[in-house]
Amino acid sequence: MVTKINLISKKKLKNPVLLVGLPGIGLVGKIAIDYLVNELKPKPEKYAEIYSDSFPPAVHVKNSVMELIKDEIYFYSTKKRDILLLVGPVQPVLGNLLNNKEHYEFSETIANFANKNNVKEIYTFAGLNVGDKRINNKPKVIGVCTTKNTKELIENKKIANLFFDNANKDTLVSGVAGLLPSIASNLHNISGVCLMGETNSQLTYGDPSSAKEVLEITLKLFELTVDLKTIMDSSKKIEQSFSNITKNLEKMQNKEEPNNHSNYIR
Repeated sequence: MVTKINLISKKKLKNPVLLVGLPGIGLVGKIAIDYLVNELKPKPEKYAEIYSDSFPPAVHVKNSVMELIKDEIYFYSTKKRDILLLVGPVQPVLGNLLNNKEHYEFSETIANFANKNNVKEIYTFAGLNVGDKRINNKPKVIGVCTTKNTKELIENKKIANLFFDNANKDTLVSGVAGLLPSIASNLHNISGVCLMGETNSQLTYGDPSSAKEVLEITLKLFELTVDLKTIMDSSKKIEQSFSNITKNLEKMQNKEEPNNHSNYIR
């Protein structure tokens, strides 16, 4: 099968941009883009479905009816342009050296789709593992771009809480979040940006607080408006959990007072 994209709509797209949020560290990208699909008004329409043999070898069952696991692409129209939103429950599995080709094939298929539909920009969304630092700090959003020109254009917008590393450090971005914009840039001259919200890899059920920060930057970049109440409520809950963890750790440390009494026998 490899990766196949089945079009659902024949709509002709207007200056489209592709936003991608698939499962990853802290589910940051998935939560952010899922939220857009659910909360944008009017509701985005389905544009295409993505099937791939790089997905888990299983089927989804509901009401005793089987369905292949798939990702989906939705479109949302604004006055200036159309926005494509790629969402779904899966991407090729990370951490397996035997499926490296699957990651490239999956990303290249999407890049080819973007090129055929005249997409000139791709934004991917992901989580950045900062470990325990996440517990005591508001999550920042770190941006990486496919070209220096793209980086300068975004930096010049001076968006709050969006940071770029100018310290000349080497790092890696794994999975579709890194491969897709890079392949699209190198093969099709499509500019790419990856926005990564700081999180903790142990947050396997998701980090809505980090996703909210990514989402707020996305709204500013594309002049979108959505009601943020639901994700703000989820964000407050996880930040309160972190606050409770910190308080409990402080209590435990305070109880561990040094023993100044001599307890030797003579």
